Amino acid sequence: MGPVLRGLIKLQRVENRLRAVQNKLARCRRSVLFQENQLRTLQSSLETKHEEIKLTRIQTDRLELELKSRDEHLTKLRSALNTARTNKEYSAILTELNTSKADDSKLEAQILELMKNIETDQALCLDIQKQIEDQKIKLEQTRTDSKGKADELEKEVSVIQKEWDLVAQKVPADVLEIFKRVAETYNGEATATIEQPDENVASYSCGGCFMGIPAEVVNVLSNKDEIMRCSNCTRILVLKDSDE
Repeated sequence: MGPVLRGLIKLQRVENRLRAVQNKLARCRRSVLFQENQLRTLQSSLETKHEEIKLTRIQTDRLELELKSRDEHLTKLRSALNTARTNKEYSAILTELNTSKADDSKLEAQILELMKNIETDQALCLDIQKQIEDQKIKLEQTRTDSKGKADELEKEVSVIQKEWDLVAQKVPADVLEIFKRVAETYNGEATATIEQPDENVASYSCGGCFMGIPAEVVNVLSNKDEIMRCSNCTRILVLKDSDE
């Protein structure tokens, strides 16, 4: 291999280091986003629960108002029962009175159930509020930790990027463009080392996709400084570097 291919091998090494640190930086920042999303989820749950309590109270107030109105009707029925003139009239009023009492009992049971639901939801709200306060503390701690780590990683990225730029200057512009395009496709892995599982057998494969590579390609790379790409994955093929 000539200087161009060796330059690509060196550039690939720097690219790998650069991507590794960039990934660490991205994970560091995502940790803050994750904690922020956790907080938003809890706050949304609290708002939803408050809205449920509000609607339940409205329903309870409506039933209590209905119950009060029915109580007034019961009072009138009792008064009418005392002034009934005939047995038939007395029986009809008594039947209506008993039916109204049964309906009132059902209403009272519904109101009691709704009030229990409100108490349960209020307890859940207190629990969620406690989780929110804990999550806020956790978020601030994560932000503090992540900022320190992110600052260090950003400095490291800057240093490696400068090294990348210096190495890239020694690679021809057209070859560098190919390297960049393939690197974006394969998360930084622009080159692939040709593998030879058995040194005694002239059988070769791409170290990136493991597809077979003709022996002619190996011969070209051994004797010329040419860019050869895998016909399957399009990575730039290189031989094992003696410096490894």
